[in-house]
Amino acid sequence: MSSPRVSLVLATVGRTTELARGLQALAAQSCRDFEVLVIDQNDDDRLVPIVVEAVRAGLVIRHERFARRSLSGARNHGIGLARAGIVGFPDDDCWYEPDTIRALVEQWGRTQPAPVLMVGCWVEQAERCGDIGAPAQPLRPQEVRSFRGRRASSITLFCETARLRALGGFDERLGVGQWFGSAEETDLVMRLAGCGEAMFYAPQIRVHHHLPPVVERPHLDAVDLDRLRVRERGTGALYAKHRLSGWVIGRGLVAPWLVPLLRGRAGALRAGLSCVRGRIEGLLRWPDAATAASERGRGHR
Repeated sequence: MSSPRVSLVLATVGRTTELARGLQALAAQSCRDFEVLVIDQNDDDRLVPIVVEAVRAGLVIRHERFARRSLSGARNHGIGLARAGIVGFPDDDCWYEPDTIRALVEQWGRTQPAPVLMVGCWVEQAERCGDIGAPAQPLRPQEVRSFRGRRASSITLFCETARLRALGGFDERLGVGQWFGSAEETDLVMRLAGCGEAMFYAPQIRVHHHLPPVVERPHLDAVDLDRLRVRERGTGALYAKHRLSGWVIGRGLVAPWLVPLLRGRAGALRAGLSCVRGRIEGLLRWPDAATAASERGRGHR
């Protein structure tokens, strides 16, 4: 069997209906030159009938178990199994348009210099994806390091598999299931940018995913605010890990509360303060996490 052009690493836990919808969208792709790696973090067999149905629909799909509750860890496991030269990371509750894979393959093939990373458009997050007839646009390192320009969510990342493996994949200290509860995808892009790799934004690659409830709802309860705080620890970790400028850090610690304060939005102010608290925690704790990881590495030599 020849290798597919694209491997989709789909880490999942808890969801069934949303996963089935996403797989149905993949079965409807106009370009079928891809495989799906379902990295199952459930402790039961709830996904078995969904996977069976996906195979019946014609998908090339592999169902792999992964016991740890770590999104970055599950994705790294999938990267190691991928057979294709390009790897992507759909969430278990996102879905592709019928031509998403075709657009990816076509854009990857015509873009020069040859890309190591291509970022698609998260349709619900973007005010406008951009001109879908335009060529892919370079992602500049200075924009990546200052959180300016196009936002790179993990669901919109498509990477050269060999380069991603050489880089070590996602940093498993970051992401869902960890104390630093997010930012693994931004960290990955920053690491590639630091290596001078060719990275592009391609609005033709359209991915759908509902915005998180903490963004949608104007009134947040204590649970919402705590989840936001945990996620933003990841951003704080990036401040320290990548030694970002004082201007970038200062803006990130002031804007979340100052803007809603000036606009008189009490709910947004509470969210902003939780955001800043999480970023400060991440900024202060990252050196300890980095030291612990270094010591574990020396212990394994």
